[in-house]
Amino acid sequence: MTDRHVIDSEDEYLDAITKIEAGHGPIAVDAERASGYRYSQRAYLIQVFRRGAGVFLFDPPAIGRFDALNDAIRDEEWIIHAASQDLACLREVGLDPSRIFDTELASRLLGLDRVGLGSVVEELLGIHLAKEHSAADWSTRPLPESWLEYAALDVELLVDVRDKLDALLTESGKQEIAAQEFEATRLRQPKLVRQDPWRRLSGLHGVRGARNLAVARELWTARDTLARERDVAPGRLVPDASLVAVVKAQPRSSAALAAMRDFKGRASRTDLPVWWAALERGLTTDDLPPLRPASSDVLPPARSWSERNPEADARLKAARTALAVVAESLSIPLENVLTPEMLRRLAWTPPVPLDAATVGDALRGLGAREWQIEATAQTIALAFVEGNQTASEPQKSES
Repeated sequence: MTDRHVIDSEDEYLDAITKIEAGHGPIAVDAERASGYRYSQRAYLIQVFRRGAGVFLFDPPAIGRFDALNDAIRDEEWIIHAASQDLACLREVGLDPSRIFDTELASRLLGLDRVGLGSVVEELLGIHLAKEHSAADWSTRPLPESWLEYAALDVELLVDVRDKLDALLTESGKQEIAAQEFEATRLRQPKLVRQDPWRRLSGLHGVRGARNLAVARELWTARDTLARERDVAPGRLVPDASLVAVVKAQPRSSAALAAMRDFKGRASRTDLPVWWAALERGLTTDDLPPLRPASSDVLPPARSWSERNPEADARLKAARTALAVVAESLSIPLENVLTPEMLRRLAWTPPVPLDAATVGDALRGLGAREWQIEATAQTIALAFVEGNQTASEPQKSES
């Protein structure tokens, strides 16, 4: 096994840029975070490979900004596996590509059964790529040699994978589809911060009443503040289940809170005053949250449509069936032919008049790519007409 070296000084960093510039062809890029361990989603290791240059392992906390590297390689094609997961943390340190080739996305468009990097490498190159360190705490220092070898292989094989996938895309006539998908991924904007993020608390659906929701909100907020300050994943301080247990039990003293068996986590006792203060705020505040989130553009769950909007339910079901046929003919997963969210929004509020042109315009407004519109607009329009007819049939029979 090759000894892998982590670049953590300015001189080594600048020397690496010179070597990368001297290489040839596209550039494989990957990043390792510490999800589940740290609050932030920053990169704790960035890997780069280019033919004729080799593998380079960079330590982002030590180096800081990567603007000089970005200036050197920005206009080259970057190969990233599951780019949507890594682009945010790469951009945080100044790495922002102008062109990408997403090997995971290409694998999906080609209809591969498994699209994880290890599976794709094994299917296309016949090489078994162990993935035992994918969920490791990459903020660890020093990084173990076995982790570094794992990280290096993630990019060292990526250019060969890209070439195999590109050949298959050409053979299947999907190069233009892939190009549109890669560009859409590169340009996709980060999701907006959700209104009332504390409502994401797992198990909150079992909490009833505005007062109890206020307690849940204060406990979640206290944990989030503490986690942010310490850069620790919130669930590692106190898990969601423990916070919900406190909401339901509502102990009447700090001692009673400490005595709860269901109140667990590394910070459950060491930061007991924090949790008790949050519980008291929730129990006494006049600022009670609404039982449901304030009006937003979030659609109701599809399972409730048959009662809440039977016409939309009929349209959605007819379109899903029709699009499944399209997906099969293209050998592309249905969710890649058109995202479920786009189809739901279109079914809930269809365009008027209802035809392929207006459906296409509506899809474009929702962010669909041109190839998706070409492949689905006519099918959706016809399915919606069929769904409307189906929804009206019971009314006709009753009259």
